[in-house]
Amino acid sequence: MDPVKDVFEVLKTVPLIPLRDLVVFPSTLVPFIIGRPSSIQALEKAGESEKTVFLAAQTDPSLDNPTPKDIHSFGITARIIRTVSMDDKNVKVIVEGRRRARILEYVSTLPFYQVLAKEIPPSDESTAEVAGLLKRVMALFEEYLKLNQNANFQSIIPALRDHAPERIADIIASHLFIPLEEKQHLLETIQAGERLNRIDYLLRHEISRIQAGLRRKSGKSGETGRKTEGGAAVFQTGGGKKEEQGNELDDLKKKVLQAQMPPDALEKARKEIERLEAMPPMSAEATVCRNYLDWLIALPWVKKSREKRNIKEAEQILNEDHYGLEKVKERILEYLSVRQLVKAPKGVILGLIGPPGVGKSSLAKSIARATGRKFVRLSLGGVRDEAEIRGHRRTYIGAYPGRIIQMIKRAGTKNPVFLLDEVDKMSMDFRGDPAAALMEVLDPEQNDAFLDHYIDTDYDLSQVMFIVTANMLEPIPRPLIDRMEIIRIVGYTEPEKFQIARRFLWPKQLQAHGLTEKNVILSDSGLTKLIDAYTREAGVRNLERELTTVCRKVVKRVVLQGPAHKERVTAKNLESYLGVPKFRRRAVDREDEVGVSVGMAWTEFGGELLTFEASKVHGKGNFVLTGQLGEVMQESARTAFSYVRSKIFELNIAKDVTTNFDIHIHVPEGATPKEGPSAGITIAIAILSLLTEIPVSKKIVMSGEITLRGKVLPVGGIKEKLLAVHREGIREAILPRDNKSDLKDLPKDIAQDMTIHLVETMDEVLKMVLTRDLPEMTAPPNTAANSSTPAGGGEGVRAH
Repeated sequence: MDPVKDVFEVLKTVPLIPLRDLVVFPSTLVPFIIGRPSSIQALEKAGESEKTVFLAAQTDPSLDNPTPKDIHSFGITARIIRTVSMDDKNVKVIVEGRRRARILEYVSTLPFYQVLAKEIPPSDESTAEVAGLLKRVMALFEEYLKLNQNANFQSIIPALRDHAPERIADIIASHLFIPLEEKQHLLETIQAGERLNRIDYLLRHEISRIQAGLRRKSGKSGETGRKTEGGAAVFQTGGGKKEEQGNELDDLKKKVLQAQMPPDALEKARKEIERLEAMPPMSAEATVCRNYLDWLIALPWVKKSREKRNIKEAEQILNEDHYGLEKVKERILEYLSVRQLVKAPKGVILGLIGPPGVGKSSLAKSIARATGRKFVRLSLGGVRDEAEIRGHRRTYIGAYPGRIIQMIKRAGTKNPVFLLDEVDKMSMDFRGDPAAALMEVLDPEQNDAFLDHYIDTDYDLSQVMFIVTANMLEPIPRPLIDRMEIIRIVGYTEPEKFQIARRFLWPKQLQAHGLTEKNVILSDSGLTKLIDAYTREAGVRNLERELTTVCRKVVKRVVLQGPAHKERVTAKNLESYLGVPKFRRRAVDREDEVGVSVGMAWTEFGGELLTFEASKVHGKGNFVLTGQLGEVMQESARTAFSYVRSKIFELNIAKDVTTNFDIHIHVPEGATPKEGPSAGITIAIAILSLLTEIPVSKKIVMSGEITLRGKVLPVGGIKEKLLAVHREGIREAILPRDNKSDLKDLPKDIAQDMTIHLVETMDEVLKMVLTRDLPEMTAPPNTAANSSTPAGGGEGVRAH
């Protein structure tokens, strides 16, 4: 049976554009330029309706005005994608081939050709024979692309993976460099199997022709690759090449050998150079090959920094650069001590977690200086593409390695200190999860064979010292946290800030502004007031910013009055430099209020104090929460309210208070989100104070989770919270008894200056914070620590 019979479908009349030296196939996107007035008019006519045009090749490309007998009757219908006017005479057209079609008759010839054509639907051949033939043709086509000088192998092959045999045959045919007659013959071959057989023959013929030409060109001289007995690829030099390209290839081969790559990378470099030899120097694919080879050569495969292992010298460097941070320094010195005894220990991954401005990033630089290693920093804030970490595959145009490999190349050694900054600010989208890609990087058991998609060979990251920084631990995926040794860096105390400013920040700003101690003196009282009244932070960034402002004011006066001008900054004249104080201490001696309590909160910026206000209005017993409270804090508030309701009879509170009144809890600074369970006892105290009309003492703050039975459960962030309390000038606080062990981390001077009450039940809290006793309540048992033993476990914190 004739496979073509009864498959024609009548198509409406369409404009015809004759083509010179070009055959367009279905399923291909083809650009070309037209300049004949008739072709331009045919294009305009097609654009008026369905943008469909008939394309057919001329039998004689040299003819400027072909007649119908000079145009092949077999062509394709195509859809116009885009047209661009290049000048007054020429138009660039991009079309997409749709279906094969045959001209039945010419409807008109002036002012342009219009034809009546019939489309030929694609054949559907899914037999095992066609599948085997297709597989063989694909392999031959891949070899053909590698050998052909103008073919883009990396971008064409992936485009053929998921198409039917009919489409694959047409795409391959469009990429073959064969005579126009052969392409027209392939176009007129309707059956896919028959077309694949013809393509198979053409590919074998073209491959043989290209290989013969390469052999004639290279002769017996040149350089060939061989392998040693160990399997590593090396280059054997024969006769030298006189041409410029030959010299460049010689240099590349020498650099590849000098790079001392591992066997797998060396084999890939050898294959790339063999491909490069078969390409013209100016081709796009040659540029891709050279870029890949440049990356392989530039990576430090064996080069390492010579480490400093002198413990005392490293300790001195760390102390010179940073004040405090004893735990971090101790961990670094422990690592260096291990290096003294173990020649090849596994890489260390430190996770520095703390608020902004406490010195996490600068500490990483000090670690690099103390260990004698190179330092590189990669900011992960806003990174949401996995390819940023692992790189892009070379099949993509403009591909490049991931940021990890880029930074290693920049360091120039295989054992740098590598800072991964702001890892908690990463996100993810449809392009992948960069945090998942980091798991291999930060796993000492896997990172000795890190695979970048662009480099496409294993790279050893096991000797890199990774340091990860973040403000908060919660946004980081748990599997990533498990790969790090977490070291928390909390905020600085006022005395620590004073020492940091005096030793580091102030001299740094004087030098940056061209000043000396002869021009300006910052008194201790002035610096103390600056810290107290103009900054309120866990770190020292705002402190440095305020010192910069002082220096700018002084510089202006020195310029106006001469270099001999001298000033002294004190607490009395500080406002003339910085203006009105931005912060003020809480008035701890202000009048105590009913329904107002003060609690502690932890944020990514350090500890904070929060005021909780409670009020009641006539209503229907509703419980209202405002102040942008998170879900957990709202649940904690409801738990506190339920506890208070259970105490109504015991405390002799009016029974109708929960049915005839609405209770409203508000936390000021409503624009700031608040979350966590640690405000439970604070909210309960505010409600109880409101209902009993007994004021709450403003000289004491509290933090703890509450249960329905009135138990006080432990909370987190104790050190940061107590530092904030001390910073605000309050010296008394209530904490859960189970948090007693957390007091060991509190600085000794802070511990000795504060009184910490450790409690287990709300009855104890009520006795401490209400300004007068509740006669209905009996005194709670003595739950405080023994007076002879500090609550902080020997840290000097007094407990009651």
